[in-house]
Amino acid sequence: MYLSFNSLKFILISSLLFCFSGCAGGSGEAVPELADVNGVVTMDGAPLVNAKVIFEPQETTGNARRRASSATTQEDGSYNLDYNEDASGASLGKHRVVIIKLTDNPEDAGKQLVPTKYNDKSELTADVKADGNTINFDLKSK
Repeated sequence: MYLSFNSLKFILISSLLFCFSGCAGGSGEAVPELADVNGVVTMDGAPLVNAKVIFEPQETTGNARRRASSATTQEDGSYNLDYNEDASGASLGKHRVVIIKLTDNPEDAGKQLVPTKYNDKSELTADVKADGNTINFDLKSK
C-alpha cells in the first residue's frame, strides 16, 4: 500500500508541528501539565521497530497551547513520548493516536507498512492521566 497525497501531507504537517514545538519550547511559551507516556507497539504480536507514534490532543485546556507529542519505537517496540526538545510526556486528556511506519526499501519509498486505520484514518485513542501512563498498542496487519 502506498501513501496517498493526504497521508504525505499529514506526515509533513505533523513533522513540522513537532519541529516547531521543539523550537518554541524555550521562548517562554506556556506548557500545559504533562505526564510521562510510554508503552510498546506490536503488529501481529511482533515489535514494530522504527515506527513514529504521535499523540494528538483532542481537548483544549485554559490558555496553554497543547501540541502533539511523539516518539520513535525502539528495537523492542517500546516508545517514550516527547512533548518538545525540552520536555517529555504528553498533555493530559484525550488524544487521537497515529502510528506511521514507512518501508526502509528505497525502491518502495513512501510505502506505508501499517494499515490506514492506525494512521491516515486512525481509530486509535488514548487518555493521558497525571500518572501511570503505560499505553500499549497491538496492531493487526489485516
